This record gives sequence, structure tokens and C-alpha cells, in this order.
Amino acid sequence: MSSRDEHSTGPAVVQVEHLAKVFRDFWRRPKVRAVDDISFEIQRGEIFGLLGPNGSGKSTTLKIMLGLLHPTAGSVEIFGMPPRDVAVKQRLGYLPEESYLYKHLNAVEMLDFYGRLFDIDRKTRVERIEQLIEMAGLTEHRYRRVGEYSKGMSRRIGIAQALINDPEFVILDEPTSGLDPIGRKQVKDLIIALAERGKTVLLASHLLAEVEDVCDRIAILYNGKIRAMGHVKKLLEDRDRCRMTMGALPPEGMARIIEAVKRELGKEPEVDSPTRDLEQFFLQVVEDAKRANQGEQTPDSSMGIANYLLTQKKARPADVSCAGTDTSDR
Repeated sequence: MSSRDEHSTGPAVVQVEHLAKVFRDFWRRPKVRAVDDISFEIQRGEIFGLLGPNGSGKSTTLKIMLGLLHPTAGSVEIFGMPPRDVAVKQRLGYLPEESYLYKHLNAVEMLDFYGRLFDIDRKTRVERIEQLIEMAGLTEHRYRRVGEYSKGMSRRIGIAQALINDPEFVILDEPTSGLDPIGRKQVKDLIIALAERGKTVLLASHLLAEVEDVCDRIAILYNGKIRAMGHVKKLLEDRDRCRMTMGALPPEGMARIIEAVKRELGKEPEVDSPTRDLEQFFLQVVEDAKRANQGEQTPDSSMGIANYLLTQKKARPADVSCAGTDTSDR
């Protein structure tokens, strides 16, 4: 889990208050209460996980936060403004659950298109596109039509698209869907690096181990309500048990320790060796294989972070506007 336990006590980046959404039928009768009186906030530099099974209200909450749906009751504020404010869009990056890409464009053309939508000048666009494509590991496929990309490659270019405007708040919906274990590890490292540089991340994922690795706090939704919320470590801590880890001992030394614990507890303790999870084991095997084949040409699986994302951004004034955008080269 991320080591960042404390966050800014200033104004929250996201403030959700008593949010509710009711979908109605043709005759305007209540049909489904998708979100039912939920409240939470997300602080600057925090990685917040929004979890829940299908139909729990997670996607509806995200759509309201993006300004795609109107709430039935309650409110959502991002940077102190309503989600539909254009100034909010300028400071937000979004990766949807399904990557909707313009399949006839190549990676450079697609990122250039999104950069124009944010009115980013040509020189900056070119620099960012180059860095994002390298970050996504798609340098050799930069001029290939994205419609020919695999699901994993589509996900990578989708992440790049979500970061083209150097957003202060990033919403990632299932960001590692379709990625192999190496790709998932790289994306998790990227998320942590973004938060360490002052950016705020909202992560929605069904991969609970992934959420546990990177999130500071989580909220679990079920049937439109928040059923649990808090710091990941505190929620998962089992206070009725303790674990002691040490180096391997000779059998006689272990026997003495077990006997001492047995006298203290009145029963024999459970003793086993600690294990890594399968993802850690897989990554170690691949890393060992790469070192053993240093003389051979192997694909570069590294995924760093684009240079322009490394600089911690100062807070912008609340009256930022991109009205009258001119998408021509400047």
C-alpha cells in the first residue's frame, strides 16, 4: 500500500454531499435508485478507490462527477465548482472503462486531436505526445492505426490520452483492464508517481489486490449506499491477531519459541513461512530472465512517467476558462 498516510487539510478536491440518483420510467415513476444518499471527499494528492460489484452505483457516481448525469438530490463539487463547469474539464483527466478511440487515427494523430481540444499550443503538444508515447511503450507503434491495437495497447494509449492536458485530478476506470502483470505493475507505479507529485487520483477497479496496493482510502458501494469507507490499512487490520516475522531459525530454536508462545496463549500457535503473491513471483521470474539474457535483444517493458508530469503543479485560479478555443496551430 502507498506510504502516504496524511494529506492536505485544505479544501477537498472532490466534495460529494448526500448524493442521490433515481432513474425513472417513461411515466416519470421512480424505477431504480442507483445512488442513495452517499457522501465522501477526496483530498489533494490522495489516491481514492471507489469499489463495488456490478450495479452498485459506481458508474452512476462517476458519470455525475464527470457532469454526464444530473443528480436527483445532493451535490458534487470538484475544485469547489460544479462538474459541468468548463474550468473543471480543463483540470480533469478521464480514462473510461472501455477505451473509445478513433480507430482510423494513429497514436500521434489521436493524442494531437485531444491536445487541440484542450487548446494546447503546437510546441507543447508535440513535446507531450512524444513523452506520452514513450511512457506508454508504444514508440514502435506510433504510426500504426489504433484500430489495429490489442486491448492492452489500447489501454496504454487511453491512459496517455487521459494525461495529455497535465490534469490535476485523474479519474481512472479499470485502468489495467487487458494488461499483462508487467503492464499492471507499471500502471500502479504511474498512479503512485502522479499522487506523489500532488495530483489526485480516483481509481475504480474490480481488481481488489490492485486497489490495496495503491489506494490510500477506499469506499465500498453496494445497492447505491456506502457500506464501508476509510484508510485501507485500518479497514484490513485484524486486531485480534498478530504476526511476527523473522529470519529462518534452526528447528530447535523454533521449537523453543513455539513452546514459549504455547505457554503464554494456552494453545499452539499457527506457524508457516511468509509467501509472496503470484504477481510478485511472476515479476521476479521475468526480471531474473531479463538479467540472464542481457546479451539478447528483448522488448523494453519499462514504463516511466512523462517529464512534464514530474513537475508539481501550482493551484490554478478558480476562474480558468477555455471558452473561445481555437484549435489551429499556433
